[in-house]
Amino acid sequence: MVERVERAGLHVAAELADFLEAEALPGTGVDAADFWDGFAALVADFQPKNANLLAKRAEIQAKLDDWHRANPGPITDQAAYQTMLKDIGYLVPEGPDFAIETPQTDPEFASVAGPQLVVPITNARYALNAANARWGSLYDAFYGTDALGDLPQGKGFDAARGAKVIAAAKAFLDEAVPLAKGSHGDVTDYRVENDVVVPALKDPGQFVAANYYEDGTLAEIFLKNNGMHIAVEIDPKGRIGATDPASVDDIQLESALTAIMDCEDSVACVDAQDKTHAYRNWLGLMKGDLSETVTKGDTSFTRVLDQDTCGWRGGDKIKITGRAVMLIRNVGHLMTNPAILLADGSEIFEGLMDAVVTTLIAMHDLKKPADHPARNSTTGSVYVVKPKMHGPDEVAFTVETFDRVEAMLGLPANTVKLGIMDEERRTSANLKECIRAAKSRVAFINTGFLDRTGDEMHTSMAAGPMIRKGDMKSKPWIASYEDRNVDIGLACGLAGKAQIGKGMWAMPDRMADMIDQKIGHPMAGANCAWVPSPTAATLHALHYHKVDVAARQAEIAAGGPRGTLDDLLTVPLAGNPDWTDADIANELENNAQGILGYVVRWIDAGVGCSKVPDINNIGLMEDRATCRISAQHMANWLHHGVVTRDQIVATFEKMAAVVDDQNAGDAEYTPMAPGFDGVAYRAALELVLDGVNQPSGYTEPVLHKRRLEKKAAQA
Repeated sequence: MVERVERAGLHVAAELADFLEAEALPGTGVDAADFWDGFAALVADFQPKNANLLAKRAEIQAKLDDWHRANPGPITDQAAYQTMLKDIGYLVPEGPDFAIETPQTDPEFASVAGPQLVVPITNARYALNAANARWGSLYDAFYGTDALGDLPQGKGFDAARGAKVIAAAKAFLDEAVPLAKGSHGDVTDYRVENDVVVPALKDPGQFVAANYYEDGTLAEIFLKNNGMHIAVEIDPKGRIGATDPASVDDIQLESALTAIMDCEDSVACVDAQDKTHAYRNWLGLMKGDLSETVTKGDTSFTRVLDQDTCGWRGGDKIKITGRAVMLIRNVGHLMTNPAILLADGSEIFEGLMDAVVTTLIAMHDLKKPADHPARNSTTGSVYVVKPKMHGPDEVAFTVETFDRVEAMLGLPANTVKLGIMDEERRTSANLKECIRAAKSRVAFINTGFLDRTGDEMHTSMAAGPMIRKGDMKSKPWIASYEDRNVDIGLACGLAGKAQIGKGMWAMPDRMADMIDQKIGHPMAGANCAWVPSPTAATLHALHYHKVDVAARQAEIAAGGPRGTLDDLLTVPLAGNPDWTDADIANELENNAQGILGYVVRWIDAGVGCSKVPDINNIGLMEDRATCRISAQHMANWLHHGVVTRDQIVATFEKMAAVVDDQNAGDAEYTPMAPGFDGVAYRAALELVLDGVNQPSGYTEPVLHKRRLEKKAAQA
């Protein structure tokens, strides 16, 4: 039984109440009694509104299912289809043009384009790594990955590989910050004389500042291209600098400009214990005192937040930001959490709890003086990403929620800036009106291919069998989705005020492929895009030196809208496919293996996001979005008789043995085969066999229920 205390009529888990009263509230200026009174009043008003929005989702889905059952197969009359969508409230009228009015966004959102990290807030080490990923070594990123075409061999230093890395890094300097004459690779001495870099830059304005050793010799040159900083580190005694003709010891790139600390898709938070842990890490980041001891082999060290540094130019101190600006991703509107119970015994909507608690905690950053060396927002803003919203009404509800949160905490209006995840079909189709609903708060919109595909399939579940999962990206709806997201964002005035983002590179071991392909995101007009690691952020930063995103956005806006609503709403049905038995078996096995590999860690170990080997043993970043698409795809084929229940079960049993073998080196892993009766296995199977009935196809209801079951058994 969970120990609870009563606070203003709320029955709060004692662990959470103690954390809020002893750790989170002190230093904010918010009185504990006032906090609980305001929290209880907010919950009383907003809990029923939240429930009504979920009821509307279910009502709309039921009407869609009825229509598709009456009109099976591909949609042959888009006009009639869209008329139906308007009649049931799925499509809303589009209002006049407007521009967002979001005040006081930090430059990392408004004017500088660069990579964005997303990490689970429950892992302090990852969170600190992400916050500190504002800067990364290009030498290390090239040397330790396949970015230059191959991987390092052996454990010792490979001098030939090192020379190749240095040549590639200096070639990057030639492209991003070229010299007036010659190549950076030929420089034997860097100097700064009268605030001018010697040898001279082609564009002297790219010089930002310099740092010096105590003896007055040059230590570091800060340069800038497309708003992104580059640091050339000089050290004649360094491991690399000692043998470099110009004593260059490293080239550091400004990398992750922003980092999302995630309370949602990448975590497994199902109760007060989990939520308190997540909130405590967020508090440490906002106070600036989060630390984590890291052990590697026989050595250990303590990781803390990096602080801002500075350079000098003309006798003036120039601040150089040391950390990514952090956002906090709250959960969506769907889930409840037993951390707080209402008077009638029902659970609080987790999104309401996140809104109140994460904003309260962020006040510790807002209270820091302007010159604090570890301040998150220089403009006094709190950045909250809100996922899984369906349409403008749900965005408006989020705005209203934060209006109330600000009032109860005594914060100025619009302190909280919102990130709108465009990952549900009803939001994509009504994106302009979604942005309008948050026009004074929006600081970020972002496409999410995986969740968007999962919702695509669930929305039209009754229409017919879907195409194979790997074919989704080649269909008209996804191209329209990606283009319209940027076009609508630009038309609503986000350029120069807010981020327009793109999704994750999911293969953290394949950096050469990422370098080759992910330049498509800034070319698409996105001024941020997600990467899976600090190293990937450094390598993705190369793209923002190649592409001037602001100029690219201007080109796109001048070219007029791309993509159409007709394409966006074209359901990716298979029609009459000529799939062989082998094709079907391959699709089932690929989906089942991914589901099992992810779910077994989620349920048994409470790991919400990890690198999971796929059926070909390629490590892929998996979270609830990838699980949702795989589960919904299998559920769709089962629903329409492409496969049978027996085939599904047989495939899961076969793939459970594969996943067991992939985890054989983990001493704490509990095999699923041959019993097939563990909580994790049953959860994975339930996601498919009952997938049609899951709200919007989400995995959370099953995962939370089964994780709580597992925790109870472990206790």
